[in-house]
Amino acid sequence: MKFSWKRNLFVLWVGVFFCSTAYSISIPFLPIFMNTELNVGEDYIELWAGVAFGITFLASALISPYWGSLADKYGRKPMLIRSGFALAFLYLISYFVRDPYVFIAVRIFQGLLAGFVPASIALVATNTPEAKTGYALGIMSTAGATGSIIGPLIGGVVSHYYGNRNAFLFSALIVLVSALIATFFVKEHNFNRSAARSRVRDDIKQASANKPFMALLAIMAVTTFSVMILEPLLTVYVMEMGVSVDEASLTSGIIFSSVGIATIIMAPRWAKIGQRIGYSKILIIGLVGGGLGNMLQILVSDYVGFGLLRFGYGLFFAAVYPTINALIVETTDSAFRGRAFSLNQSASQLATMAGPIIGGLLGSLMPIRWIFVLNGLVLLIAAWMIIRSRRSSNYAFTKSSSPVLKQVDRY
Repeated sequence: MKFSWKRNLFVLWVGVFFCSTAYSISIPFLPIFMNTELNVGEDYIELWAGVAFGITFLASALISPYWGSLADKYGRKPMLIRSGFALAFLYLISYFVRDPYVFIAVRIFQGLLAGFVPASIALVATNTPEAKTGYALGIMSTAGATGSIIGPLIGGVVSHYYGNRNAFLFSALIVLVSALIATFFVKEHNFNRSAARSRVRDDIKQASANKPFMALLAIMAVTTFSVMILEPLLTVYVMEMGVSVDEASLTSGIIFSSVGIATIIMAPRWAKIGQRIGYSKILIIGLVGGGLGNMLQILVSDYVGFGLLRFGYGLFFAAVYPTINALIVETTDSAFRGRAFSLNQSASQLATMAGPIIGGLLGSLMPIRWIFVLNGLVLLIAAWMIIRSRRSSNYAFTKSSSPVLKQVDRY
């Protein structure tokens, strides 16, 4: 059968959707799970939840360049199969865990063996016609957003009616679907397994010479950190607003989903606007709107207003990640693109690791509402740095020959 990149895109979209759904089913409710099922005391729940969130992403960030190197040698599809079945097994193991230290160990292995989503993105980026790559990656970004909507809703219902522990069983079953999809339906076109495997050190050296790409990695790290600093605290914050422990899972699941809904609504629209006025301008708008949206959340004290503001924040922040991904495509050569997204994943995962740990620590030292203010300031500072860089002759993007980035420079 003739290779079809559109068919591959659809199949991988479904796989990433199920994988993201599986992740977001159980992850938002870790604080409650650790308190009620693992007997972590309330005085330490923020710190333990932060470590449980962050340790997985630290492990993933450290191992991601290695998996990327193997993927360039043996193919992205084997990485999909490996990570899919491994995650299904580890979610199943989580169901049986009764000790918080064992749970942390399982979370470390989840990070070491993960990689389904970045492998999918890399496969799309390297198996799609050059002219269609930006479009395909934009479509792929909606898979994770859709999963982030459905997952917390499913997790909220499962946790509410069947208990938080059973959410891990649902995650195991759903990510198993992703693994089966990768095994039987994903096609990797014209992969050259005779090519020499690159060394991680050489990949980092090559990336370091690409100033526009390195600037994008920095932006990805900063913005991801600003998001993840709140991740382990949202459920706790909902309970502080007066929602009971029994209702917190369902309520926080709905609030979690509001950002994903906003992303699906606005991400394609921001992409179209970016084609007209320039992607860097859209990136600045997204960061400023997201920063102000976070800071305004200090003014609300009920969960309904909090949910509405999270939705408003999502409408603006939806511009950030698709824009960064589009610029990564434009700033890297097609032969290096798979490894570029692997390094991008490492930058994101390091920030994802640091955010929850620092957020959990801050949550134990200060009122959570003030962390929203700090989070907003981080986004505003990132926007200010981009504006300042655009005015500087040393602005990294100006050295690119990309048509898209030349358009950025004009604005």
